[in-house]
Amino acid sequence: MPGEFIDTNIVIYSLSQNDPKQDKTLALLTSKPVISVQVLSETANIVRRKLGFDSAAIRAVINRISQECLSLQPLTVTTLNGALDIADRYGFAHYDSLIIASALQAGCATLYSEDMQHGQTIDSRMTIINPFM
Repeated sequence: MPGEFIDTNIVIYSLSQNDPKQDKTLALLTSKPVISVQVLSETANIVRRKLGFDSAAIRAVINRISQECLSLQPLTVTTLNGALDIADRYGFAHYDSLIIASALQAGCATLYSEDMQHGQTIDSRMTIINPFM
């Protein structure tokens, strides 16, 4: 059973140069976490828009990250329905709910994210951890 899922912000920090958070995020990536297609898509958008990567560089980053991970969760209608339930129960924004639903579907016990409430437990199965606290 996979244990750890990483959010987009963790991936982005792993790409940042001269950022004190990079070492921690690189360590998380080497632990073979689970990610989702949504995380890869958000990463592609951010590195294009904020970091100015061209398509070839984006593909290289996406391919490298997907190969470093234990598994890649697809975004399905089941994921979407799960996300809607999570948003209703916990009040998360839609895209955060999709991340949580993907992590739960993968059977992860930990979700690493800087953007969600540190220590919150979801469905008594998974805990959100801010690795920078």
